[in-house]
Amino acid sequence: MSKYISESLRNQIAVSDKGRCCYCLTTEANSGIPMSHDHIQPRSKGGETTFENICLACRSCNEFKADSIEVIDPLTGEIAPLFNPRTQRWSEHFTWSSDATKVEGLTTIGRATIVCLRMNNPVIVVARRRWTIIGWHPPDD
Repeated sequence: MSKYISESLRNQIAVSDKGRCCYCLTTEANSGIPMSHDHIQPRSKGGETTFENICLACRSCNEFKADSIEVIDPLTGEIAPLFNPRTQRWSEHFTWSSDATKVEGLTTIGRATIVCLRMNNPVIVVARRRWTIIGWHPPDD
């Protein structure tokens, strides 16, 4: 299990993920902060360094996720797995609030992921408000 991510794998991930965080959809172009590579299934829990297990994540989502793979859904109180951007569709688990500043969970997976990754922290909500005003947000897809 290698920690090293080859240049070809980095390029494949960048193209597939459209240069944005697979969790909150923040782009490096909007935020000015380089994306990191997240092991969806953490290496500490047996995750491999493969395309199927690595996605782009903004620094905030990646740091808050840490090595979590499941958390409690705040609505049901049940343990739910975190969103997997390689096997699940973002739009099936998340949507944008009416003003596009907050990510809202549509499922237990969505709600649990939002809480764990703190996807609506005050700093990003203010940034999204500004990006919305100038037409950078929300993403079209």
